[in-house]
Amino acid sequence: MTDDEFLAARFEENRRNLRAVAYRMLGSLSEADDAVQEAWLRLSRSDTSEVHNLGGWLTTVVGRVCLDMLRTRRSRREEPMDVHVPDPIVSGEHGGDPEQEALLADSVGLALLVVLESLPPAERLAFVLHDMFAVPFDEIAPIVDRTPAAARQLASRARHRVQGAATPDADLARQREVVDAFLAASRGGDFEALVAVLDPDVVLRADAGAGLTGGGSRLVRGAPAVAEQALTFSRFAPFARPALVNGLPGLVTAPGGQPFSVLGFTVVGGRIVELNLLADPERLSGLDLTILDD
Repeated sequence: MTDDEFLAARFEENRRNLRAVAYRMLGSLSEADDAVQEAWLRLSRSDTSEVHNLGGWLTTVVGRVCLDMLRTRRSRREEPMDVHVPDPIVSGEHGGDPEQEALLADSVGLALLVVLESLPPAERLAFVLHDMFAVPFDEIAPIVDRTPAAARQLASRARHRVQGAATPDADLARQREVVDAFLAASRGGDFEALVAVLDPDVVLRADAGAGLTGGGSRLVRGAPAVAEQALTFSRFAPFARPALVNGLPGLVTAPGGQPFSVLGFTVVGGRIVELNLLADPERLSGLDLTILDD
């Protein structure tokens, strides 16, 4: 085996972990793949003879690449000006895909990703690398041009924000019952039944692109308003199929086998507190929705 082949093999050993880092940093599967590819290019151009922990070195490289990408988004005003739903990871009800399991090893639900996307880039990096991947602050500090103590403060501020995110019920079977009740009420056009499974302060985020009437994104708050929104699209409910969306019970809607939407739920205390809907045809076309072939 040549040196280049050996290096490529070592990189492949770390690819899943690197993609998991990039997904948490960027909330985009395609951009995560771009960041991992850039890490490979940097590795192939670098002298790593003095690197004793290649996995750690690659993790910090991916973190730096992602930080640059986040900053570029902001400078070019590519950040969504309205509601944005991160790329969901969709699998069958029983999971089983090792690649997806690696991406979701820390139960990274859409609700958490939404909170991460609200953080400044440096805070997001400090939190993701330290709290999710145990990278020491003295290795994070040079990436964000801070002292280790300042990097620790960045992670602390991010942690405070993240702790405000809804924590789903632990019982997946019970969560599925609640989602099934939501679906049954939607199919039956039952407004009262919908309100009954929704938390009074429920939030619906819809990132529709050009996929829904009126297009764009929307934020809907409160059980009555969310129930009304669900009834507006009840004609699509018969085409909804159960799935896991970022490891939690969700729905994939595909009339005629064509993906129309992916809907993720956050269930707390037996009621739905958050719904994240992606119905942008362009973004849906880039997702792995092989569940539809089952």
